[in-house]
Amino acid sequence: MLIRWRPELAVAHVFPDPDEARAYLGRVGFFDWNLRQDGGRPFAEGLAALEASHPGESAPLAVYPERFGETIREPIEGTWVLLEALKARGHRLFAITNFARETWPVALRLHPRLACAFEDVVVSGHEGVLKPEAAIYELLLSRNGLQAGESLFIDDSPANVDGARRVGMEAELFTTPEALARALAGRGALGGHCPSSSRVV
Repeated sequence: MLIRWRPELAVAHVFPDPDEARAYLGRVGFFDWNLRQDGGRPFAEGLAALEASHPGESAPLAVYPERFGETIREPIEGTWVLLEALKARGHRLFAITNFARETWPVALRLHPRLACAFEDVVVSGHEGVLKPEAAIYELLLSRNGLQAGESLFIDDSPANVDGARRVGMEAELFTTPEALARALAGRGALGGHCPSSSRVV
């Protein structure tokens, strides 16, 4: 929601045509593979698993950690504006993110605002648990002394939004910054009195 992810750019050195790149990623089951990496699997182990399941096809992703930065260069500025507006209203801001151990430092280097935007960030690759598993939401809540019912979770994945709701959090599905602004305004989060119990995740 804060950074646009274009995974096809990770293999553009082999597949400069975006359609060919996306076809390759689909063929090797990249998104399931990447989710395992976000869950804490070391990259070398993941690459070996990819080669075992798709013999001879792992090479384009062999340099994925080095090329990952190419996939996340574009910030979604409208969402950053909303984040700053929420902070200005006195809301406490936290984050839960599915990121691998090897890729989260790349995101921090390219987008240093991430390091100071939130009170706390739960990174799946560090914790060994993923959205939408209940444990990752509960970890954020317990680590920061938050109540689920007083917290609003925002995510662009319906599954992750459902996961938050299952643990008792309020939740909004992100589609565009404009739609999110309307949803937040409807909840009174961007104007009027800001209760001290407000938490935005």
